[in-house]
Amino acid sequence: MTDIAEAPLAPALDQVIIRFAGDSGDGMQLTGDRFTSASAMFGNDLATLPEYPAEIRAPAGTLAGVSAFQVHISDHDITTPGDAPDVLVAMNPAALKSDLHTLVQGGTLIVNKDTFEDRNLAKAGYDRDPLAGEDLAGYRLIEVPMTSLTKDACAELGVKPRDADRSKNFFALGLLSWMYSRPVEPTLDWINAKFAGKEKVIAANKAAFNAGHAYGETAELGAQRVIVNAAPLEKGTYTNINGNTALSWGLVAASQLSGLPLYLGSYPITPASDVLHELSKHKAFGVTTFQAEDEIAAIGAAIGASYGGSLGVTTTSGPGVALKGESMGLAVSLELPLIVVDIQRGGPSTGLPTKTEAADLLMALYGRHGEAPMPVVAPKTPSDCFDVAIEAARIALEHQTPVMLLSDGYLANGSEPWRLPDVSDLPSIEVEYATTFNMLDEDGNEVFWPYLRDENLKRPIALPGTPDLMHRIGGIEKEDGSGNVSYEPENHERMVHLRNDRIASIPVPDAVLEPDSGGDADLLIVGWGSTWGAIAGACRRVRASGGRVDHVHLTHLNPLPANLGDLLHSYRRVVVPELNLGQLVKVLRAEYLVDAQLLSKVKGQPFTAGEVEYAVSEVLTELSATGNTEAEEAG
Repeated sequence: MTDIAEAPLAPALDQVIIRFAGDSGDGMQLTGDRFTSASAMFGNDLATLPEYPAEIRAPAGTLAGVSAFQVHISDHDITTPGDAPDVLVAMNPAALKSDLHTLVQGGTLIVNKDTFEDRNLAKAGYDRDPLAGEDLAGYRLIEVPMTSLTKDACAELGVKPRDADRSKNFFALGLLSWMYSRPVEPTLDWINAKFAGKEKVIAANKAAFNAGHAYGETAELGAQRVIVNAAPLEKGTYTNINGNTALSWGLVAASQLSGLPLYLGSYPITPASDVLHELSKHKAFGVTTFQAEDEIAAIGAAIGASYGGSLGVTTTSGPGVALKGESMGLAVSLELPLIVVDIQRGGPSTGLPTKTEAADLLMALYGRHGEAPMPVVAPKTPSDCFDVAIEAARIALEHQTPVMLLSDGYLANGSEPWRLPDVSDLPSIEVEYATTFNMLDEDGNEVFWPYLRDENLKRPIALPGTPDLMHRIGGIEKEDGSGNVSYEPENHERMVHLRNDRIASIPVPDAVLEPDSGGDADLLIVGWGSTWGAIAGACRRVRASGGRVDHVHLTHLNPLPANLGDLLHSYRRVVVPELNLGQLVKVLRAEYLVDAQLLSKVKGQPFTAGEVEYAVSEVLTELSATGNTEAEEAG
């Protein structure tokens, strides 16, 4: 077997985009994840796009059941999983038909030749074998009998052919590891750990991996072998992390920084379930996880935990947020710290559970009854989920309010290298609880008023059981100060304004231009959430070709940065790319009376940098023509 030490002998590329595609049972997510992990350990910068099938339980070999994993590795800083793959690994005819259109012309196409038989071709909608004609003449086609070679490699181990078939994804992984000079030891070690106690499974997967690696050496594929060298990264300890894991770790870190135990109440829902799974592993850090039978029970438990002195969190997706609406209103009324994590997915109702979208912004801002304002934050990359989770906890605890955190399926499942922070560099989160009386009643006796606010409009919170600090709790309107039940119109109006003003006054960082911006443009691109990577990549390309465009990305969506209005009005044109029909656009137009223009995409897919680049170039051309006309008229 070729060791990675020999890799520098291979020609070097600055980047490569690889897409693994196969049936939902072919292990494409695992294959892509292992290739990604090996690349991360090698030191590449990377970004990934896991693509889950449209139908989770689609019949094997059908187009609806195709699962894909795209990974972009490079020797320099990158922001997206790439617009189009340079290499497509198609494990069956359905994968070929479904994903061939993504492959660049002249790209490398690797197919599992064994699966191209009549039955599978018919399932995929082929009336003839595409490998036999000229249909694929525009690509570098490599036909590999992966299934039969895997079975041959496993035969001497006593593994049944049907069981050996399950290891063919490791054959593909071994072949690609050889072609792109990936280290092999991390994968072999992972197989040992992952399947510990299942010696025959370990042996079969290793045999398949080694067979794929050896195939690259012996099948005259030497011309295909290249290397993508390590990227220059800031010194530190790195790991490959996806958004759900980063978010989970951020919540654990917030718990430690605040000194409060973390309590998660969650109903499992795609794509948020992995947060529940990950946090359940961290009992050693004082984490309690509760898997509820429904969404309302989940948030109810989290609210109870917050009331009792924990950092209460509930995780869900859009349909779950809709169900939690009344309970969020209760948390707003009680002014309790609570984090509501909404990992967005496509469509109304159950919609597209496995596909990404960012269409819950207006629901997060306004989707509750009775004027119930909540801060809203959104991460921009998988690793940024860690920092934004801490920020959500900071706002919730220091300003005593429920907070909505908007992630999405793209961030949740996508991954990138992440430099582990020094815990000592993370700022602490200040938490205060009332321990003494704060008011005198009409008889001069000391009492506790739970809605007697400080200069920041924050009320004191007394934990249940604090001696003498008894107070009413519940969802009926509170009297300002005393917290007693009140039906007075003037008091209700005062409380509505107080709840609104205290959220609006939460300090958030000013909006700043992204580092690649020049500050000299007529066009400003405004992004939020997972659009950052595509926008940043597009703006870099445009500026590299001589165009002038600036980029600002919003993490805090309520309240918005104080300087945002002035920034927007300093540009001739504002464009907002969104994975919805223009939700932030509506907010910017309403708040700042700016003619923000929408670039919309609602296909269950993230933006590519190329899509944004094209739109930016079109606007710049229009601005240039308009500017020339205005100059002529002025002359």
